[in-house]
Amino acid sequence: MAYKGFSPYNIADFMLPLAPIERIARKAGVERISAKAIKELTKIVEELGYELALEAAQVARHAKRKTILRKDIRFVASKA
Repeated sequence: MAYKGFSPYNIADFMLPLAPIERIARKAGVERISAKAIKELTKIVEELGYELALEAAQVARHAKRKTILRKDIRFVASKA
């Protein structure tokens, strides 16, 4: 079941701020990064987060819970 308020493929609607994504890239050793690269990285991070959340929700539902727990996220992330 997809969340209808957010499409991870619409680059105009970033849910995450761009500055923290840029800081992550800089911590990874990037000296220079273009604005387009930051936007693309943000898009990919949002898509990955969206997919992880969807899978974690399925895991929680399978366990007959409505709440996604830390272990659900870790389980889904370990499969990726």
